[in-house]
Amino acid sequence: MTKFMTIGIDLAKAVFFISVHEPSGKQTHRKKLRRHQVLPFLANHPTAVVGMEACSGAHYWAREISKLGHTVCLLPAQHVKAYLRGQKNDYNDAQAIAEAVQHGRIRCVEIKTIEQQLDQSLHRLRQSLVVEQTGLVNRTRALLAEHGVCLPEGKHRFRKAVAAFLEDAENGLPWRLRELLDRQYQLFLVLEQELAWYEREIRAQAAENEHCQRLMSVPGFGPISSSAFYGWLGNGQQFRCGRNVGAALGLVPKQYSTGGKTLLGGISKRGDKHLRALLVHGARAVARYAKERDDRLSRWVQSLIERRGYNKAVVALANKLARIGWAVIARSEQYRALPA
Repeated sequence: MTKFMTIGIDLAKAVFFISVHEPSGKQTHRKKLRRHQVLPFLANHPTAVVGMEACSGAHYWAREISKLGHTVCLLPAQHVKAYLRGQKNDYNDAQAIAEAVQHGRIRCVEIKTIEQQLDQSLHRLRQSLVVEQTGLVNRTRALLAEHGVCLPEGKHRFRKAVAAFLEDAENGLPWRLRELLDRQYQLFLVLEQELAWYEREIRAQAAENEHCQRLMSVPGFGPISSSAFYGWLGNGQQFRCGRNVGAALGLVPKQYSTGGKTLLGGISKRGDKHLRALLVHGARAVARYAKERDDRLSRWVQSLIERRGYNKAVVALANKLARIGWAVIARSEQYRALPA
């Protein structure tokens, strides 16, 4: 039990709800504050442990509140739900957050720096452009399929095929369909240029970051995956060991055990699905060329492929890469490939 008072804050855009608890757990008072009143209230309050859900804007408020001398704990929102009693309202939400902080069983989310949030913004915007471009390709392929034209899969093949169709004036396409296809093609090129800009920015940021440089020495980590991994992990001190990193990313088996029987299924798929996908793609690239290498990691992957199959081996390798990435960042070490 903490010796300081605990303050639970239910974050919002304009109106914030606050629940203040004594070290014994008893609620002393609760307040409703406007956005501009939050920091003055906390500046005049004795030192306390401030708990918030790790949602939109939480890292900004955590940095500002920490400057006032308070200890800030950001909690995963899905774990706070178990502490909610009674009907759901903003005051009860703030009370549940304060009780979850006092209980102390939930691991706090590491407060991100401004640089980490900016790096994550690059990745999120890039991923939204990837989704938009993929949707455009699928819509265009479906539109042409209605007119008996079958385009190949893949963005590079799509670009070449559409350009060829637009250049061929004798392919029999109706002029209105040709006009629609041209507009979709121009939009595709614009999205491709935007994606190229974001990738250049990510590569430039990774080249200037020493942690990303060490990560890129690990097989399966490129500039994009290294930047995304460091933006998510930070300094890595919030995790006790590498296995906790794999569990936080949903790369460990899902457990449903009862009656003393341990039942393990597929991976849990918790955490950041975009970062998990990047790690799996990097592991797939390592597994593809494992036969051509003679280091210990490649031998292990090849043996696992023979025993458990390709897909399971790739996911297991992604889990191992996440652990190695944590060790490289948290211990400030360089990756060393061990001989077989």
